[in-house]
Amino acid sequence: MSTFVTSPGAAGGSTAPSPEGSAVLTPTPALSYSDRKLFRNGSPHRIIAGAMHYFRIHPEQWPDRIERMVAMGVNTLDTYVAWNFHQPSADVAPDFTGWKDLAKFITMAGDAGLDVIVRPGPYICAEWDNGGFPAWAISDPEMVLRSSDPLFTSAVEGWFDHLLPVIAPLQACNGGPVVAVQIENEYGSYGDDQEYLRWNRKALLDRGITEILFTADGGTDDFLDGGALPDTWATATLGSRGDEADVVWERRRPGEHFFNVEFWNGWFDHWGEDHHTRTGKDAAAEAKKILDVGGSICLYMAHGGTNFGLGSGANHDGAIQPTVTSYDSDAPIAEDGRLTEKFHAMREAFFRASGRELTPVPAHLDRPAPVVPASKFDLFRGTELLDFVRAIEPVPSVKPLSFEKLGLDRGLVHYSAQAVLPVGEATIKVRELHDRAYLWINGRFAGVLTDANGVDGLKVTTGGGVTALEILVENQGRINYGPLFGQGKGILDGVLINQRYVFHWEQRPINLDRPLSELLSLGGAPDHVGEPESSATSGAVATADAESAAAGPGYFHGELHIAEPADSYLALPGFGKGMVWVNGFLLGRFWEVGPQVTLYIPAPLLKAGANKITVFELEHGGTHGEIHEQPNLGGVGVTYVEDLG
Repeated sequence: MSTFVTSPGAAGGSTAPSPEGSAVLTPTPALSYSDRKLFRNGSPHRIIAGAMHYFRIHPEQWPDRIERMVAMGVNTLDTYVAWNFHQPSADVAPDFTGWKDLAKFITMAGDAGLDVIVRPGPYICAEWDNGGFPAWAISDPEMVLRSSDPLFTSAVEGWFDHLLPVIAPLQACNGGPVVAVQIENEYGSYGDDQEYLRWNRKALLDRGITEILFTADGGTDDFLDGGALPDTWATATLGSRGDEADVVWERRRPGEHFFNVEFWNGWFDHWGEDHHTRTGKDAAAEAKKILDVGGSICLYMAHGGTNFGLGSGANHDGAIQPTVTSYDSDAPIAEDGRLTEKFHAMREAFFRASGRELTPVPAHLDRPAPVVPASKFDLFRGTELLDFVRAIEPVPSVKPLSFEKLGLDRGLVHYSAQAVLPVGEATIKVRELHDRAYLWINGRFAGVLTDANGVDGLKVTTGGGVTALEILVENQGRINYGPLFGQGKGILDGVLINQRYVFHWEQRPINLDRPLSELLSLGGAPDHVGEPESSATSGAVATADAESAAAGPGYFHGELHIAEPADSYLALPGFGKGMVWVNGFLLGRFWEVGPQVTLYIPAPLLKAGANKITVFELEHGGTHGEIHEQPNLGGVGVTYVEDLG
């Protein structure tokens, strides 16, 4: 079967069929396929790739992580692009500077000798908040998500108008490293709107993408039915039985080269569940099945990195399953850059498949990175939770307002109302609660409701009459996969006392993404709370003052003193659930339910001397933080292998 060029391509001025069938003078893409073989500029080629996301790695560590990828034996780097990372609010243009400098990241990979595959979505899944979408972009209830609905496609066009001019100049036809660009992402597990997929394809072509385009779906007929296009390279996402998927491709996609664009050699974790692991031996054996049939492969993830800030998404299986802060994913290159047993197993398989002699790993990559010595530091109680939220200017309404109606993407909303309770027992119900709610009655904590039990409600006993009802709702991460993608946050319906709705509410939105100094001043919370001089000593035992102050939820402040910056691992024993900042940078979420115990602090976030640690605790506070010399993501965990998809 002759090659069908799936998009116009590299320099040379050859003629290739356009998707509409008319002959158009276009350059030839760097990659092409014929008779199930892949070619790069006409020469036989195989993609051996690894996924790594710039938004999950501190930019000062990009060169190190890319160098480790090269040492593993890959020839290609794969990355998603997260829209909400570049444009968190509608009133600012997309930002491509600093940590968000996508062009710099791609160029850096190219300078290291790697090709680059870019996956611009706009939907990326990736266990990333809202599948990469800013909430503001898809909050219109009339919008049909991931479809040819003009409300949706017009929103995406605005994003693509900014994004694709960043990618297009970096294509191989312009001397850059980008050799392939993905259309949407695993659409076959969501919908069947082929018109939308063709629109997405055309949107890329119209904005200057000239390298090969491809779709990506699970390794079975069912996923191909919904997500593949007849005139576009179809690739597979799976974690096992790649040889069986290759047979499906040979039958369904004759002539196409088999490319497992997401080989799940590890897996991510949810809060409150087991830590997932997979041995290097097992993962490499499955990868070898793909390589042995002549296929191409991309490890998802080769290096996972970290869901910094509130970037982690969530799944849903009867109740929300929020993803942990670490995105280590049991990848060959660990969250902190360590080369694991899986790294060496994959490296051996890749070198063999490439016909290369297995040389030693460069010594500077295979030795442990410096870490901050183990220590303890005091954390002192600051403003209490309710004092903080009550000081925020309220937004009134008759029914409770969702996060979206309040213009809030991530964080929390404090709802308050004067409710009439009966004498004796009553049940407080929250309909359409997303995700986790803390309740107070007349200032006294009453309990917790979640999306799983909010409609069942919380039974309380009261003296009756007009009662101050307060509900603090936490967004635990927007759903990134499945039919509930795009679901709103907060109280989407209403609050009932038994069968009766409570009306007339005040809402206080808490945007945790805003700069810490602004956040603290929002509710009148100072950023330091009378710490005694003894707190400056790293390793000091928590003082009696700290012991007595650490009780309920609220802010806690402390200082970590170190001799010089290095990687470190932060634990918060005695604390329950919340968020932590390091020198004003929102590191991420923590939760005592595990499995993750320590949060990775990259060396570039620290400085010699005093480092300010701020904790926002939602449940119960402790007295001190701890610095560990090794990560603790949940112990040994359980072996987990995701199947064909």
